[in-house]
Amino acid sequence: MAPTDSHQTVEATVRHVPRYGVFIGIGVVVGIIAAVILTWTGSFEESQALDVVYPAGQVFGFLLLWTVPAGIALGGIAGLILERVARRHDRVVRVDRETIIEVD
Repeated sequence: MAPTDSHQTVEATVRHVPRYGVFIGIGVVVGIIAAVILTWTGSFEESQALDVVYPAGQVFGFLLLWTVPAGIALGGIAGLILERVARRHDRVVRVDRETIIEVD
């Protein structure tokens, strides 16, 4: 038997959506850079409360625990803001939709 063809014209909305993974990845990189800068500019003097000197690697690791999640959050917020801005530029287009069903 011959396949049956169904043809119709419908309207569809074309939206530009940002890739959230890219923004979150950029946020991670910004968080790492912030931790490096804070570690590099920090002083490694003896703590008066505990009489301990913290090594730079330990300070860097502790700062990563705070700066990377903050960078992820800021990257996600930037993606959401750009999605809201891009939503204003949505377009409605007409598309041809074809469905071919093979009958055995």
